[in-house]
Amino acid sequence: MPKQTPSQTVGPYFAYGLTPEPYGRRGIAQGRIGDDKVPGERIVVTGQVFDGAGDPVIDSLVEIWQADAEGVYAHPADGRDADFHGFARVGTDDTGTFRVETIKPGRVVGADARPQAPHLNVTVFARGMPDHAYTRIYFSDQALANEGDMVLNLVEPARRGTLVAQREDTAGGPVYRFDIILQGENETAFFDA
Repeated sequence: MPKQTPSQTVGPYFAYGLTPEPYGRRGIAQGRIGDDKVPGERIVVTGQVFDGAGDPVIDSLVEIWQADAEGVYAHPADGRDADFHGFARVGTDDTGTFRVETIKPGRVVGADARPQAPHLNVTVFARGMPDHAYTRIYFSDQALANEGDMVLNLVEPARRGTLVAQREDTAGGPVYRFDIILQGENETAFFDA
């Protein structure tokens, strides 16, 4: 009887295919969600990806999917603003840093018909991981909405802070800092797909 095919990890991935910008090629997604015509508050989300030893992961891939400022996800059949695509893909640099320019999302109606807190859906790929990891980014200046969010409330209270990006007002606009810790102390809360 044949044996099971051995499992493989999700990385290293071919950066020139998934994040080709450093190689002088345009990818299917960049670190900018929508253009200047898209309505909403312009924000930057940045942070670093760390492994269990606290070292930066210099070759990870971060994908973000989000709703627009009205809380609606982009769909090609909805006939809405084609300038907002709701998706970004960025690789980390040699310090493990990622950066995404976007608009602050609105509240999406959840499965229980209640509005969820504004959030970004995040997928992380990195070498040595048998599967990619799913998480969310919530915003520190949305404390009241965060308290009532059905998904955030599934996370034990001591770990909820690992999902909240901290806002800093800068001359260039709001910047939210969100570090992703793949394992160990202060590990980011991850979800099953």
